[in-house]
Amino acid sequence: MMTLELILQGLVMGVFYAMMGIGLTLIFGILKVVYFAHGESFMVGAYTYALIAALLGLPLPIALASAVVVGALLAVIVERLLIRPLYEKFGDWQQMRDEYAIIVTFGLSLFLINAANQFLGPYPYHGPALTDIARFQFGDIIIGGHRLVAGLLGLLILGGALWFIQRSFWGKQIRAVAQNRFGASIAGIDTRRVSALVFMLSGGLAALSGALLVPLFHAQPDVGMVPALKSFVIVVLGGMGSPIGAIIGGLILGVLESFGAFYVSYAYRDTFAFVILIAVLLLRPQGLFGERAREV
Repeated sequence: MMTLELILQGLVMGVFYAMMGIGLTLIFGILKVVYFAHGESFMVGAYTYALIAALLGLPLPIALASAVVVGALLAVIVERLLIRPLYEKFGDWQQMRDEYAIIVTFGLSLFLINAANQFLGPYPYHGPALTDIARFQFGDIIIGGHRLVAGLLGLLILGGALWFIQRSFWGKQIRAVAQNRFGASIAGIDTRRVSALVFMLSGGLAALSGALLVPLFHAQPDVGMVPALKSFVIVVLGGMGSPIGAIIGGLILGVLESFGAFYVSYAYRDTFAFVILIAVLLLRPQGLFGERAREV
């Protein structure tokens, strides 16, 4: 039963990792750039939920929805002011776009972390749990109440996001731009609007992940750093630009971390992701669902 409990706990955490990873892989799939400020959407969502639910006392659904809106709005602003000039200024100069994206988004990450520290202080903020039930027990399997409810909600959101990408009109446009941006523009697709939509979806999912986890890990300025790093691991593990790969990669990472923390040491829990990253880069660099070569 201990094995089943570790798997369940790992899958629940994997849902949150997948919500972070799918947004990052969409950004890479559309723009072919590495977005280093992704963790700050997580941080913004955590703070928004904690402040609205705990300090203002508003209902939890409103707090969750507010976190999604704020995270999505921040991402759209970043896309419009910092990312869109990549294609307006550098055009087809991929190397210059990559360098610009790394410098600007890494600087943005540092700016947002320090801004949160200045305005909200270094003190952790705690958000209320989604349920008053301390734990659920299924036979010999025990899992925290908030962890299970938040995981199920996250799983539902992930299913909706995957349906949106695979089946909806806008999702088809996203996949078309990811396959060939120039060809999609020739076909009449507004690539600027698609890019903004992808950032909005990515920021909203990351912020929701932060809001759902804030009762467990608290909100503080650098709370998004580790989730962001794990998101990069998930993107590599699942395959660059593959939403399904990001979801499966997040679930795999969550389960492996759960077993590693129990059988090795909880102190090294956050290091297992980087061991996985090294193994994937050595054995299967394209990831589980990635292609060996991608068109630029």
